[in-house]
Amino acid sequence: MWVRLGLMGHEVDALVAASAGLRLGEELTEYLRDEGERKVYDQPAAFTAFVRGGGNVELYERLSDALAAGYDETKPDALLDVGCGDGLAVVPALDRAQHAPLRVDLVEPSEALLKDAKKGVPGAQAWQMTAQEFFARDDEQRWDAAQATFSLQSVVPEDRPSVLKAFRERATRLTIAEFDVPVYVEGTPEHLVSMVKRYERGITEYGADASLVAQGFLLPVLLGQITPSVARTNWEQPAAKWVEQLEAAGFTNIEIEPLADYWWAPAVLIKAA
Repeated sequence: MWVRLGLMGHEVDALVAASAGLRLGEELTEYLRDEGERKVYDQPAAFTAFVRGGGNVELYERLSDALAAGYDETKPDALLDVGCGDGLAVVPALDRAQHAPLRVDLVEPSEALLKDAKKGVPGAQAWQMTAQEFFARDDEQRWDAAQATFSLQSVVPEDRPSVLKAFRERATRLTIAEFDVPVYVEGTPEHLVSMVKRYERGITEYGADASLVAQGFLLPVLLGQITPSVARTNWEQPAAKWVEQLEAAGFTNIEIEPLADYWWAPAVLIKAA
């Protein structure tokens, strides 16, 4: 075990040491015993259990309410959801809103998740692709409103400016849901200790599903953030950085609204036009 950890990097060794005696430590040790490469969406059941349990229940309730209020306020005829997942945010939002967009377009790279989302939004057009691939198409479609709920963090930093610029050119309004993460130098002791504390809180919220969620979703994400030997899936940043990048993309009217106190970091809604 310790030989293998050493091969993975000192950050993983430090993470194991920092989580010793915690539920996170137990799950991490079990995960690292498995020599097979695991990826975040190899186990759709784990992601489903994650987004539909723990603190996500309240988080998505508030998110869907906020999105629905936005539809009623701005009354879009065409709505674009990039990174819609299985529809956990957009489906209830459309159900709760008094105003129904005439056209809804869904973009999601996971085939399984997109299939579920499309079931919840009858008549929606669906594209199984990343945000980068979607906006690279030779297409002149425009939308009154676009949204990206906890999905833009998965866009690699070097592609983010072009994706945000594409949103600005193709959508009248953009709503982003993300986490206002604390600023740490990645890989430092302070960073690792902070991650251990937050992931421990997150895992323990899942009760009987804790192992499923940890092994199939949370640990691949966690290790992807601290070691190059594991594929990274997200690159989060503080809300202020999102505002800076939105302004650089051409948005001029930007607002940040608190959404929910979440185990990882405060969730916020960023509205741009």
